[in-house]
Amino acid sequence: MDMKRVGVIGGGAAGCMAAFAAAQAGVKVTLLEKNDIVGKKMGITGKGRCNLTNACSMEEFIANTPGHGRFLYSAYGQFSNQDLCKLVHQWGLETKVERGGRVFPLRDSAIEVRKLWYKALLRVGVDIQLNETVRAIEHTMGHFVVETMQCTYTFDACIIATGGMSYPSTGSTGDGYRFARQLGHEVTELRPALVPFVTRETWPNQLSGLTLKNTEVSLWQGKKQIGNEFGEVLCTHFGVSGPTILRLSSILAHQRKWTYPLILKLNVKPALRVEQLDKRIQRDVEANIRKQVGHALKKLLPQRLLPIVLAQAHIPEDLVVNQLTKEQRSALVEVLQHIPLTITGTRPLTEAIVTAGGVNVKEINPKTMESKIIQHLYFAGEVLDIDAFTGGYNLQAAFSTGYVAGKQAAQEEVG
Repeated sequence: MDMKRVGVIGGGAAGCMAAFAAAQAGVKVTLLEKNDIVGKKMGITGKGRCNLTNACSMEEFIANTPGHGRFLYSAYGQFSNQDLCKLVHQWGLETKVERGGRVFPLRDSAIEVRKLWYKALLRVGVDIQLNETVRAIEHTMGHFVVETMQCTYTFDACIIATGGMSYPSTGSTGDGYRFARQLGHEVTELRPALVPFVTRETWPNQLSGLTLKNTEVSLWQGKKQIGNEFGEVLCTHFGVSGPTILRLSSILAHQRKWTYPLILKLNVKPALRVEQLDKRIQRDVEANIRKQVGHALKKLLPQRLLPIVLAQAHIPEDLVVNQLTKEQRSALVEVLQHIPLTITGTRPLTEAIVTAGGVNVKEINPKTMESKIIQHLYFAGEVLDIDAFTGGYNLQAAFSTGYVAGKQAAQEEVG
């Protein structure tokens, strides 16, 4: 009897893990990757350091996955963050845990991780076909016929792990969605997640590169608050970015009914109550009684932000502080805790860290990653309608779903 043949389409985190798990289970695995290396996107994650996973509990993983986190319960049960760390430690990769539970390679090298995966795949006998762009996948006579630019492959089982549509330069160009549709699957609306916001106001452009730390950020549709985050906001040439903004964009991507424009409110003094902030301003005024407002309040805010805030509060920069009225002080306090920005959109999907939307998870068995429509067809990673916040959650989802798909594809009996 011939050995079972499993084809894995895509050599990212999910595809590498799927190929590894299937080959380790004793079947013949061919990995088809359009790039000249495996794990290209893995090589740029975590700003080139590779945020492999997170050290938190599986319950926290689910909570940090706004895009169908519950679908991942079984996958995380079968291959957890601890299992991943144990595996890479066996390969000789040392890891460390940083702020927020983020797990990185000890030497901060995403390229080291990518090379380790390549060697691991070769060790378990995976046939890696690089520069092999898949054009079409057909299911016929119980087999999968995969046509590439070079030749045609026939597999007993097929795992689609082609990623989303973010970072197209790494090969994530949405091919998997086309294959899924051709094979009868529904692909839900594709939206950018973990993506910067574009603002109507131009002042963020004037402050481009400035990071506002310890800022409370809330996103509003009329009187309805969509989300609230605390942390850093980065001013850019098109609007705002940074960890708080990226998380809010993911929350927004999973809201059902909303339309632009939205309002973003920045509280740059969230630790102080209104009365405390007013007293703080009064102290600065009393210490600089003959100076102009623009100089007297320079300790209150980053120097580049102060003129923007004063303008929002309708206070002239050259006003001598002893002429500052109680009403003007009150207006300044209001602005400091509610700097408004009009959000007109996000940066395009190609600039998003992840894609929200994808192959409908209702059509996938969460215990096996197998299609409910076609037997022996599996999906893993970002091509599925799953997405998480930053912090190692997305890579772990890719590794876990890839592991389950590879293991199951190897075990399933082919008729």
